[in-house]
Amino acid sequence: MLRPVILPPPLRPGDTVGIIHPAGPVRDEEGLAKGLQILRDLRLHVRCEPPDGSGPDYLAANDQQRLTELHRLWADEEVKALIAARGGYGCLRLISRLDWDFLRARPKWLLGFSDLTVLLNGVFAQTGFVTLHGPMISTLARADRLSFDRFREVLAGKFQPCVRPADMEILRGGFGQGRLVGGNLTTLCHLLGTPWQPQTAGCILFIEDTAEPLYKIDRMLTHLACAGLLDNLSGLLIGLFDPGHDDRLEMLRLNEQVWQRVLELTSAAKYPVWGGFPVSHQQQNYTLPIGMEAVLNSFSGSLEFLPQTCRQP
Repeated sequence: MLRPVILPPPLRPGDTVGIIHPAGPVRDEEGLAKGLQILRDLRLHVRCEPPDGSGPDYLAANDQQRLTELHRLWADEEVKALIAARGGYGCLRLISRLDWDFLRARPKWLLGFSDLTVLLNGVFAQTGFVTLHGPMISTLARADRLSFDRFREVLAGKFQPCVRPADMEILRGGFGQGRLVGGNLTTLCHLLGTPWQPQTAGCILFIEDTAEPLYKIDRMLTHLACAGLLDNLSGLLIGLFDPGHDDRLEMLRLNEQVWQRVLELTSAAKYPVWGGFPVSHQQQNYTLPIGMEAVLNSFSGSLEFLPQTCRQP
């Protein structure tokens, strides 16, 4: 069922942000502390109660605690946005247990990336709320200046066009318009065949990943193609793929190989494909509004967002 696309209210100085732990445990305490301070420097109040760590050591807490935290902060009328502390794994264990009627009655921002790909796309599909793919608390302090500016502006309700960065490549030109969907490639593949599989036809799809060898990336891209998710797109944004470390030469080589495989898989398609778009696990991670209509214009080299196509709650 197609739902009206709803744009949650922007954040204002003095608003409260709730920090959720829907996936893995925080291992970078210093990064978390810096991220929380950044929110406070933006004159936002922060509500953060770390879970007790019960459950497997790869989860922030057991399923019930993580679910209860998300519902509790979503219910809090003072909390205007929920931002994930970190990703990892765990969101897939929660999504089927979310109370969708409860969430639909309370429009607010949900922000994260990586494993949060599950919740970002799922919440949009089930509620119609635009969600935000962007820095989490534990990664916010290492975001580069442009990525931080995007984060701050989008939370304030400002959706400036993304103009082509110097190191981005237009692999196949053209013009496309559609809703933004996507996120982490591994997580998207895990959603195939589930009720939470994103509907990509007519959409602009974006993908990124970290610490995956080329053969696994190839397998996942081929899986998406075989499942039809690369058919009938309006555009494809290939974010940055990193080898899990900072070897720039290896990263460049990996991304060029990813680009080549994508072009092979989509050789019969006419939609534009951009490579090296600044969305990633690295310092470049522009905040993107999942569910919002956007225009991908290879002639001007810009990705333009269309918030006017969304409803206000």
